[in-house]
Amino acid sequence: MRLSLQPSLDSSDYRYTHVLRTRFAETDAMGIIHHGSYPAYLEEARVAMLSAAGFPYAEVRSGPEGVDFAVLELYVRHRRPLRFDEEVQTHVTVGKLTRTTFQVGYLLEVGDEARATAVTVHGAVDADGRPSRMPGFLSELVGVGHQEP
Repeated sequence: MRLSLQPSLDSSDYRYTHVLRTRFAETDAMGIIHHGSYPAYLEEARVAMLSAAGFPYAEVRSGPEGVDFAVLELYVRHRRPLRFDEEVQTHVTVGKLTRTTFQVGYLLEVGDEARATAVTVHGAVDADGRPSRMPGFLSELVGVGHQEP
């Protein structure tokens, strides 16, 4: 297990926030957002963070280094359920960068209430799916982000 980042419950510890709205199609029979929707929320926030930092993921994938960030591990701690049509502030931070992996921490909030925390661990792979070195720009993102307007 590579996962070691401990996501904070304090939104001020995150310098990037992506806002999304939950959809009815994501609810389960109990009227709450199904746990299977969370990985897509995390991915949306992570891709938006890269773009806001000046590294659009489409360019990262097609650029000279041609790298993808495969998800190696995913952990979500559900604190309170998300429900249909809630505006979710997904706070994102990049941490624990090594030559071959990096971790991303998340705090999902509605208003000022923490609903979930999460961590994803990523490895760099080339277009053929083989392990690759992390691109240098990731070191610029560790603990750094941008607040969306």
